[in-house]
Amino acid sequence: MGGVNDLLLRAARGEPTPRPPVWFMRQAGRYQKAYQEIRKRYTLPEIVENPEVCAEVTLLPVRELGVDAAILFADITTPLYGMGVSLSLVEGKGPVIHEPIRDEKGVEALRPLVPEEAVPFVLEAIRILKRELRVPLIGFAGAPFTLASYLVEGGPSRRFLTVKAFMYREEALWHRLMARLAEAMARYLRAQAEAGADLLQVFDSWVGALSPADYRRYVRPHMEGLFRALKPLGVPVIHFGVGTMGFLQEMQGAGGDVLGLDHHTPLPWAREVLGKTPVQGNLDPAVLLAPKEVIRREVLRILQENAGRPGHIFNLGHGILPGTPAENVAYVVELVKEVSA
Repeated sequence: MGGVNDLLLRAARGEPTPRPPVWFMRQAGRYQKAYQEIRKRYTLPEIVENPEVCAEVTLLPVRELGVDAAILFADITTPLYGMGVSLSLVEGKGPVIHEPIRDEKGVEALRPLVPEEAVPFVLEAIRILKRELRVPLIGFAGAPFTLASYLVEGGPSRRFLTVKAFMYREEALWHRLMARLAEAMARYLRAQAEAGADLLQVFDSWVGALSPADYRRYVRPHMEGLFRALKPLGVPVIHFGVGTMGFLQEMQGAGGDVLGLDHHTPLPWAREVLGKTPVQGNLDPAVLLAPKEVIRREVLRILQENAGRPGHIFNLGHGILPGTPAENVAYVVELVKEVSA
């Protein structure tokens, strides 16, 4: 990446950098006026399926905020259509699965994913972006547990009772479902890297619903398989979950090059227990709704807690919230750059 800002790639490899790179989960989205204008013309699936528009949305935060990375604009459910899943993305609610998986027939109905046929628009958007970008491009996918939670629950959930009951009651079938999802996401991420993605992130947003023992038994073997499949690509992989402090070392053992930290996880503690493994995080997204002096205090706290150790990527503990003032997001980027200088 000659002449290009490669701070993120260096930090992801644990190399010293003059300052922490900064980007945000959900950095392209509803809080941006330009995105709101685009959404008047296209639905979310239409943006994702139109490579030029997808690239335009992906580039917005790079141009408006000066972040050190772009993350492909898509939804974690995007590849599920190519596996034969019937679903709708409902505004304000999220993915709704029309025929939730509750038995062997449902698991067997999942087709193997062929990315070039199922999501050619995602791969084309990556190729367009690689011609434009001067910062690294992050490709991503949902982790098997988070995808399974949608597929079994039928949509978003607060308590994950249906998916947990399925997992406990149908253990052998659960492992078949997870293995299928892990293989599909490995193919999806591999295709993104081959199209030009410089880093990959695996989002396990809902895995914090599990206990450490359940993670070890029902999830970790499949995450190990997923990361093993990605290793030969030589592309750094970020492993992120919410509510995962109780099994952060299990996640570290499962694989991935960088561990994403949510805002419940103390950064100094995480750096202590994870050793030299690079970390990403972990400002509370709600802080971006606060006055500037509070934002400044919290950004400085995280930078001080990391204490200049290499392998820190500045990010939020989860995605940018709708209704966040865009100037506050830009202010965080300025602060990280200013303080480090």
